[in-house]
Amino acid sequence: MNPSRKQARYTLVILFAINLLNFYDRHIFGALAEPIRREWSLSDSQIGWLATAFTLLYAIVGVPLGRLSDRWNRAKLLSWGVAAWSLLTAASGLAWNYGSMFAARLGVGVGEATCAPAANSLIGDLYPSAQRARALAFFMLGLPLGNFLGTFVSGLIAAAYGWRMAFYVACIPGLFIAVLALRVPDTPRGASESFPMAGRAHAGSPYWTILKIPTMCLIIVTGALFNFIMYALATFLPAFISRYHSLDLRLSTTIAALAFGLTGVPGLLLGGWAADRAAQFRASGRLLVGFGATMAAAIFLGLAFSQLPGRVTAFVALLGTGCMIAFAYYASVYATIQEIVPPSLRGTAMALYFLAMYLLGGSFGPVLTGKLSDYFARRAMATAGASAMNEHFRAAGLHTAMYAIPVCAAFVSVVLLVAARTVPEDMDNLRAWMSTPAGNLHEEGRQ
Repeated sequence: MNPSRKQARYTLVILFAINLLNFYDRHIFGALAEPIRREWSLSDSQIGWLATAFTLLYAIVGVPLGRLSDRWNRAKLLSWGVAAWSLLTAASGLAWNYGSMFAARLGVGVGEATCAPAANSLIGDLYPSAQRARALAFFMLGLPLGNFLGTFVSGLIAAAYGWRMAFYVACIPGLFIAVLALRVPDTPRGASESFPMAGRAHAGSPYWTILKIPTMCLIIVTGALFNFIMYALATFLPAFISRYHSLDLRLSTTIAALAFGLTGVPGLLLGGWAADRAAQFRASGRLLVGFGATMAAAIFLGLAFSQLPGRVTAFVALLGTGCMIAFAYYASVYATIQEIVPPSLRGTAMALYFLAMYLLGGSFGPVLTGKLSDYFARRAMATAGASAMNEHFRAAGLHTAMYAIPVCAAFVSVVLLVAARTVPEDMDNLRAWMSTPAGNLHEEGRQ
């Protein structure tokens, strides 16, 4: 039974709110990294590990939670997850040292791991193929808006009341949305598909079934690389602006929130429209949109980080343009996953994608960027013949380290171009499987 338009819209709005809170809570730490570093005398590598803490557990527990979202009530799973991560975000404000903050961030990761698999699976069952990129783009608006609000609001709260208060405030809306999530209906698997057997269970190992899809494997690689970019920016962009361009906490977090967060709104909306439009003409259209967007983003981000200190206007314009274009990646790739994976496995597929995205990308992005920053800071100190580290050398080190971001964006675009060549056959395989009563996904597609 197809869901009503009213039901689909209500569910999508609640899922958007959950995703917004997901990224709001996740980006609080980036806004507060500098005052936390100063209070506890931390290095950039330690800051990187703090940002990585929740992503490590997030990636690991996401796989069983993804399988659970394919078998259990997805609304209840989302409700429990939102409540858990909101309470643990508040607990981050109670941290008394590096170790206690690390433990709290690990807990936040467990709660947040419920969001993506269950929400993406629900959207796939609510909206037909022709509308999915736009629906997923609306859902993913939670990323830039959560990024913007998490960075901007947390920066203002920290400047006025201290960094701990920013964690406490984030808990309140989360508990409210957790209650609303319980009213979301759990739409039957495959409800939006036009094929008679779309919602039936798969045969064999769910993980092997997904990993045998060539396009899915390539998309997983792009997820790891793209999340390296996003988490390196989320963790170090406010600090970079503060150090390199000599701006205070409030101004640096505001710029980061606008250029890296708010610009994602038009990027996602236009990206979703362009991806659905391109898919009407070519099976590979969505991935070609992603390819073009990430290649252009690499160029603009590279130009942004090449600006001299003090050239804030040019830096913000180039950075904002690069980030806006990059957000089209989500609409193009997330919709493609729905087109190549059976409805009964979409939660698991997203969990595997997020496993690589966070374990290999999100977790290493902050740490490796922090280590590169420390390395280049020490090299700048040695080149200057100095015997002690200072903020000037830290700024130089972080500036050099940030060039890893446009390099990764270029690699993402290349892999997406390869995936655009494999996706037509994988889409045909899924349609063949959904239109027949039994059989193996890949065997049927090649008959």
